[in-house]
Amino acid sequence: MDSSSAAFTLMRKEKTGLGWIEWIQGWYRLTYETLFQKINARNLQDPLPLPPLNGQTCIVTGATSGIGLEIARQLANSGAHLVMAVRNTNLAYQIIQKWQRNEPDSRSLSIDVLELDLLSLESVVKFAQEWNSKSKPLHGLINNAGIYSIGQPQKFSKDGYETHLQVNHLGPALLSILLLPSLKRGAPSRIINVNSLLHTVGFVDSQDMNFITKKNKFTSRKAYSNSKLAQIMFSSMLQKYIPTDAGIYTLCVEPGAVRTNVTRDLPWILNILYQKMFFFMFDAQQGSRSALFAATDVDILKYCDKLKAEERPVCAFIGCHCKPTNPSKEAYNVGSCQQVWEKTLQMVGLSIDAVDMIFQGKEIHCRYETNKDQ
Repeated sequence: MDSSSAAFTLMRKEKTGLGWIEWIQGWYRLTYETLFQKINARNLQDPLPLPPLNGQTCIVTGATSGIGLEIARQLANSGAHLVMAVRNTNLAYQIIQKWQRNEPDSRSLSIDVLELDLLSLESVVKFAQEWNSKSKPLHGLINNAGIYSIGQPQKFSKDGYETHLQVNHLGPALLSILLLPSLKRGAPSRIINVNSLLHTVGFVDSQDMNFITKKNKFTSRKAYSNSKLAQIMFSSMLQKYIPTDAGIYTLCVEPGAVRTNVTRDLPWILNILYQKMFFFMFDAQQGSRSALFAATDVDILKYCDKLKAEERPVCAFIGCHCKPTNPSKEAYNVGSCQQVWEKTLQMVGLSIDAVDMIFQGKEIHCRYETNKDQ
């Protein structure tokens, strides 16, 4: 290693957060795009027209509320075989019954409901094993489920991980890898990760992703932003390690600032200010457009192929206007992406060569399996 490389490595190791210029740039972009998102997306139809999906199978996590509910409904109405991957299966069945009552064409919809709790990595493994055992092709995995516990104190899952990190990043990462055999059968297929522009003010310390050291003080905003940045970094590495001829594409999408119920935990004054912002915000149907675009547009795969051929350090990132855009500068840091990749695999209980083994036709094991051979 030459002296300049050594100096860069030393600087990178000492960096423990965004510089103030990067921080200001991130908040400026976030504010600007929120205020002007409706103008920038004015060319989009609402709802977004989808092509006939003719029985293509799509798994949507968090399909019982918000953006996920709209994604699921529109995919099913376009002829996809929808798999609602949710914690509350009873609610999912109630939603299906409501669709069937209120929409005459909904009686012919093809929908399955399977339990998935991203706060339990054991549940993620169980879900993937159940689906893979069907030996059916999977054409789309939409990792939509996520949490943002605004203003809440730090919480950990039973697996010992900070909850934003696990639900927004670790769970979807594990699910994506474990479903690669089914996605390969459905090629060309896609992994769509619903992200957030808040990643632009995030910074991932791969040695303290759990916020357990004093140098990295926890806040819910930091936890959410960092988890979304980690998702992009991991997705970029996953796209790198998936063989080109496998026909599996990884994309991250930004739905925009969407009206949701995340403000229920805010102080009443902040809640009122949030409500005043409604004029600038999307509703759930508008917020679903970027994910639906990424999941169904044919030409976007050519863009993904171009990025891979050029060995770009990031996967495709689609903005709320349904056009390719760039994630934050931090997402381009190849060294950090590799560290996040390795640390994530360690945390979810997979070997570093798990992806290679899958495409070699070998069986992989996860330490969160409940029925593995002893």
